[in-house]
Amino acid sequence: MKSYQKLTTAVPQPAVCGEEEEGAASTPAGRGKLAPWWVGSGLLVAAVLLSSVTVWVLRQVSGGWLGPTPPPKCLLVPENHRFDCYPERSVVVTQELCESRGCCFIESPLPAESKQGVPWCFYPPDFPSYTLESLNQTALGMVGLLVRREKAYYPQDIEVLRLDVEFETDTRLHIKLTDAANPRYEVPLEVPRVTKRAENPIYSLDFSWDPFGVLLRRKATGTVLLNTTVAPLIFADQFLQISTSLPSRFLYGLGEHRSTLLHSLDWTTLTLWARDVSPMESFNLYGAHPFYLLMEEGGDAHGVFLLNSNAMEVALQPAPGLTWRTIGGVLDFYIFLGPDPNMVIQQYQQVIGFPAMPPLWALGFHLCRWGYGSSNETWQTARAMRNYQIPQDAQWNDIDYMDGYRDFTFDPQKFASLPSLVEDLHKHGQRYVMILDPGISSTNPHGSYWPFDEALKRGLFLNTTQGQPLIGQVWPGFTAFADFSNPDTHQWWLENLQRFYSHVPFDGLWIDMNEPSNFMDGSQDGCPPGELDRPPYTPAVLGDALSAKTVCASAKQKTSVHYNLHNLYGLMEAKATASALIQIRGKRPFIISRSTFPSQGRYSGHWLGDNRSQWKDMYYSIPGLLSFSLFGIPLVGADICGFSGSTSEELCTRWMQLGAFYPFARNHNTQNEKAQDPTVFSPAARTAMKDVLLTRYSLLPFLYTLFHRAHLQGDTVARPLFFEFPRDVATLGLDRQFLWGRSLLVTPVLEPEMDSVTGYFPRGVWYDFYTGSSMNSSGETLKMSAPLEHLNLHVREGAILPTQKPGTTTKATRGNPLLLIASLSQSATAWGDLFWDDGESLDTFERGSYSYLVFNVTQNIFTSTVLHASTEATEVTIDTLKIFGVGEQPSKVLLNGQEKPFSYLDNQVLIVSDLGLSLSQGFSLRWL
Repeated sequence: MKSYQKLTTAVPQPAVCGEEEEGAASTPAGRGKLAPWWVGSGLLVAAVLLSSVTVWVLRQVSGGWLGPTPPPKCLLVPENHRFDCYPERSVVVTQELCESRGCCFIESPLPAESKQGVPWCFYPPDFPSYTLESLNQTALGMVGLLVRREKAYYPQDIEVLRLDVEFETDTRLHIKLTDAANPRYEVPLEVPRVTKRAENPIYSLDFSWDPFGVLLRRKATGTVLLNTTVAPLIFADQFLQISTSLPSRFLYGLGEHRSTLLHSLDWTTLTLWARDVSPMESFNLYGAHPFYLLMEEGGDAHGVFLLNSNAMEVALQPAPGLTWRTIGGVLDFYIFLGPDPNMVIQQYQQVIGFPAMPPLWALGFHLCRWGYGSSNETWQTARAMRNYQIPQDAQWNDIDYMDGYRDFTFDPQKFASLPSLVEDLHKHGQRYVMILDPGISSTNPHGSYWPFDEALKRGLFLNTTQGQPLIGQVWPGFTAFADFSNPDTHQWWLENLQRFYSHVPFDGLWIDMNEPSNFMDGSQDGCPPGELDRPPYTPAVLGDALSAKTVCASAKQKTSVHYNLHNLYGLMEAKATASALIQIRGKRPFIISRSTFPSQGRYSGHWLGDNRSQWKDMYYSIPGLLSFSLFGIPLVGADICGFSGSTSEELCTRWMQLGAFYPFARNHNTQNEKAQDPTVFSPAARTAMKDVLLTRYSLLPFLYTLFHRAHLQGDTVARPLFFEFPRDVATLGLDRQFLWGRSLLVTPVLEPEMDSVTGYFPRGVWYDFYTGSSMNSSGETLKMSAPLEHLNLHVREGAILPTQKPGTTTKATRGNPLLLIASLSQSATAWGDLFWDDGESLDTFERGSYSYLVFNVTQNIFTSTVLHASTEATEVTIDTLKIFGVGEQPSKVLLNGQEKPFSYLDNQVLIVSDLGLSLSQGFSLRWL
């Protein structure tokens, strides 16, 4: 905690800041000095004067306790625009320390009650920075040299930087700063390489030469998206910092954290350093995602991605402004211009890679707990689910299936029947998933545990600086850690999985503890002295040290030191695991990982970690899953009903209703707590849980198609409302509701003892999913009935949802007839689509082994057009059409010109049943 900062007591509601900063950059030809950006506006000058007067008055009434009057240049900087010059949290910042850095020191008159608040030590307008010495055109953009003539205050300043700018596409800009003389670590991530410069970019880029700064504008509106002249650029070997103004306060992303979806800019610092800790507010969690999405005034959106895997923090302040601080690598920025939020996320995934297409069974319901205690008890739970005909696709086991918590083993007594259990699951069209950890037990007698012996022989572990395997402690006791940056480790991982698969033919894998987690700090011998384990600056990580509950940053890996690779550990393990599963099973891999990094969606999904059985944890799961939609990992969910602690019947019922609409839906529970699977509750609760799972299974064709669109072009699956209504400012902070795709609105109950729920409905017609009854919203918050057995679902006007008669597994559901639901717009139109394949084969779209249909309603005609067909589509029929919003009762209905019976309900729903249409054949249905 920083001991000098005050608590900001009033948290303002986010509001769009529409001002542009004037005088933000000189033209390159001018090579002019830059006027301080904060005095370019009359309003800000007034704020400066008010701030100065306030300080003068406080000095008088306090009898001068605030010390000498700061220089005028310091008083010129308004509080919200003070960029922190002394971010170290372990230091009591005095005026002497601050001024030794050449910075301004103005104490706050309020008590230092929190780490949040206006910094007392901040940069003056004339703090030395880099100068842009040269700038030349290239085939793709520009290249320049930056020079720092006065050293900053961190060791090993890099005096000459290389600037590379590439105008990659009309909506994507790439800006990179690195050492001009010496190579530096860069993230080993495959990114697209363009071959020609964008011809008509929707952005304009200018530079300030002295001090160096980037000014990026959106051409259509003139909005300033980036202005890095607001604070000095610092680029030392282990401290890289760059700041920018922001065009509004509506900022999202920057994971992994537990917070609201919309971040507070009220002096908030977000740290990115993978850490095993039960989710809690204010701390760095399991993954690192240095990407933000920002909504501009008027509904445009842009995104910024810093391709850097070192420990970092992002400081947000109410200017509005943002500061990136990282302790290694390079400053490698991608900026995505959208202009709408959906397009920003698509453009981001064009760089990091689109997510893998999951197998259909991955979208079914999963059940797990730590503490079944035996394979027979696990089996009994799966049987009970079948007896009650509750949908379930996958049964999981946590670490208690292992022999002594060692990977690639199972307990020969308690889990002796595990192979038979898996065989039985497969006979019932179900799947088996088990957990694996990256810590390999190191204490077994030589020759008794092949995974360790073989990895030791091949040199596949993380090593200490002395070249010996680094030994930490995880579940099996003392462990070594597999080095997944080494391709040889991938082969060893595959061989271990093949050996285990020959006994237990699993279907998917759950990779946990891969931050990597360590019950010790560093290793059994601690960490050596040196700049990697004790860098000049440590970001605000939980535990105050890079080695806190993980391995030493100085640990050696094949590709680099752990200092650089830590945040990539989970990604590299997921990549190895996906490759192994493909080779073993020959089908789409299913993997859920705890630690993640950009591009993870190509290999795995994610669950939100070890949550608690509390109502607030249920709420926080929604911003969690929506944030991971932004990060390109659509297969995401939280432990339904909570992992730790004891759930209640009411909480678990409500959570099952919400969790049925997580893209990845798994109920999971810890040991030594009562069971929380649906079979253990009262008949009423059990029925409510079963019903909502049947609703999910009925929507699988719609959900599967959404995942196809995610895989193909980077669409989100679970989606914030503002993605679809970016110009409706009321949606910008909503995170208690969400959409599936563009058209299905989920409004869960998130509080106890409620029989109603309020939800916001953007302007337009919305239909009750179950009944088809409509309401026309002007953009309003409505209170709805929500008894314990009911989840409110609404369909947006203009949509067509493909649904299916649900079975108790995805395999049983696949053969059932389809029901198409059309929700007519106010102009009586609707559109939808359906992707259909065998549900598990690799690369079906890429190989052409799929069917794709487009549905349309216009002028009272419902058409189905088959754009691509495969044999699977001939096995399924369309049985029923439901059309919501048919204003008048038809006199007759014609299917391909032949009259068909129909029903028409008082709430303007037209139903045509018993169609018997093959999915592979197009059709036309008309009502008169």
